[in-house]
Amino acid sequence: MTSTCRAALLAAALLASGLAACATAPGRPVLSGDMPPPPAATAAVDYVRDVHSYARPEVARVTHVDLDLAADFQRNILSGTATLDVSAEPGAQEIILDVRDLDISRVRDAATGSDLRFTVGEEQAFIGRPLTIQLPNGAAGGTGKISIDYATRPNAAALQWLTPAQTAGGELPYLFSQGQAILTRTWIPTQDSPGIRQTYTARITAPAELTAVMSAEMLTPQGEAVSGDASRKAWRFRMTNPIPPYLIAIGIGDLEFASLGPRTGVWTEPSELAAARAEFPEVEAMVEAAEGLYGPYLWGRYDLLVLPPSFPFGGMENPRLTFATPTIIAGDRSLVSLVAHELAHSWSGNLVTNATWADFWLNEGFTSYFENRIMEAVYDRDRAVQEQVLAWDGLQAELAELPAADQRLHLDLAGRDPDEGMSTIAYDKGAALLRTIERIVGRERFDAWMRGYFERNAFRPMTTERFLEDIRTHLIAGDTRLEQQLMLDQWIYQPGMPSNFQPPVSDAFANVDQAALAFASGGPASAIPWSGWTTQQRQRFLGWRPEGQADNSGWLSQGQLADLDGTLGLSDAGNSEVEYAWFQVAVAHRYEPAVPAIEAFLKNQGRRKFVLPLFQSLWAQGDWGRPIATRVYAEARPGYHSVTANSVDEVVGWTGR
Repeated sequence: MTSTCRAALLAAALLASGLAACATAPGRPVLSGDMPPPPAATAAVDYVRDVHSYARPEVARVTHVDLDLAADFQRNILSGTATLDVSAEPGAQEIILDVRDLDISRVRDAATGSDLRFTVGEEQAFIGRPLTIQLPNGAAGGTGKISIDYATRPNAAALQWLTPAQTAGGELPYLFSQGQAILTRTWIPTQDSPGIRQTYTARITAPAELTAVMSAEMLTPQGEAVSGDASRKAWRFRMTNPIPPYLIAIGIGDLEFASLGPRTGVWTEPSELAAARAEFPEVEAMVEAAEGLYGPYLWGRYDLLVLPPSFPFGGMENPRLTFATPTIIAGDRSLVSLVAHELAHSWSGNLVTNATWADFWLNEGFTSYFENRIMEAVYDRDRAVQEQVLAWDGLQAELAELPAADQRLHLDLAGRDPDEGMSTIAYDKGAALLRTIERIVGRERFDAWMRGYFERNAFRPMTTERFLEDIRTHLIAGDTRLEQQLMLDQWIYQPGMPSNFQPPVSDAFANVDQAALAFASGGPASAIPWSGWTTQQRQRFLGWRPEGQADNSGWLSQGQLADLDGTLGLSDAGNSEVEYAWFQVAVAHRYEPAVPAIEAFLKNQGRRKFVLPLFQSLWAQGDWGRPIATRVYAEARPGYHSVTANSVDEVVGWTGR
């Protein structure tokens, strides 16, 4: 990036950081006017082939999306118009979009209103169909606007429509979207590839008693009246920074807002607002810590939307508005590293984005490393290292299960749903690579490179090859010995862990491991110093296994399990990570008294991180676990998002019964 571009980005961030939200009515922030100006122009994008998209951006590409949609909670559909700004190369005659389960009724030249020819191609599993549209006259070799009238279907994979009974309030319905990885095409006809960045604007109409929010600047904090329909309101949004389509996100429900700081806040249902606000007092400090590490925050505000329990992920880094699972609200702020993770995505993922899902690690590995640095800055190094060790333990378990091809950072996902690449490898092996580089070159030198990496590549798609070019140019700089020490090619293109990796060690876990061994050897649960431990230490205790012990066979007696559960209250711990770790122990031992709590846990939240492994563990227990899994899944599945349900379907052999 040129010095002019860098100066423009810094100026934008300074403008954003100096603006505070205020309220014109209780619980309603003033959010308009605080979006940084669009970034200065960057170098031309060198598009790469995306096997999960029909788009040909090197011929014609979408640069802006304008949505005018109505939410129908009776039929569970969004309908209206998407108007696309298109940039085409000389000689281009058509543009190809990605659609899946969308009903396209008309396509027009937005300038003249005249119809444009379009065809919808053959369906391909999980990728959908190509929507090929004739370019407007004059668009070839220039720009044009295309308007598409369409409607989603009730089963659109990106959208989850919740009945009032599925919400905390129990009185009003709810809608939220989840676009990653390639689900935006199920609610917006566009070029749904992470390498094709687009700005967007939107007008969303919904029942007047609900509030709409999006991953964009809110221009109408109170909503607007809808002409001729007093029962509905309209909400307007704009995103002036170009983003990958998977980050276009929407939520509509009974929502209220609480401020957390000058540019941070939280949205959620009214009955959940006090707990959410109390859980996140350090969010503003996290933003400041992140800026201190790797440069200005360029998105204006950083707010959270705490969703109903069916949200399939821990969090989703939608710009300006992280979507978060309520399972991180533990009452003691012990699980807020998830917020640090989603915030870090504002740099790695949202600012510098993997060009295709084969390089998912460039989003998640960088973010996991950055998250840990934020936690160290806001809390302390001891907590950060504890979380590194837990991640390392999880990575070891993943490496033992995955085929060699999926242990590499750079993946071959041709013919596969990109969700299959979203394993611990991208997150924790990717972060381990960056920590290894930091250790070898020194933190000060590494941080200087990392900050420059974000500045040089801001608002541009990134590939593994471009990453290697950047680090070899700006950090290694021809140092042959350093190149050999870093072993970059082994990390990225080979399975397993290279020989230059050093596992993290936390002194805080030494007494935990001793307590676990003592209990397994016959000691009482009352001797475990549980009350003095952090959540991370409790996770370590419950994750402990005798050396060489497989997870699917018992190492404790039924009496020991009863002592552990009764003394420590594990089945009703109130902390999702602790409960999940305990339930894995209980399933491994076929501990019947824990089954009601396991059943409630699986029915009351749909976070795939917890749900999928628990069903896998139950299924592995054969004649004991499979009947439980089958019965519980039949009842729980209607409340799961498609991202979670599609994963568990394969485990339990779901056929729609």
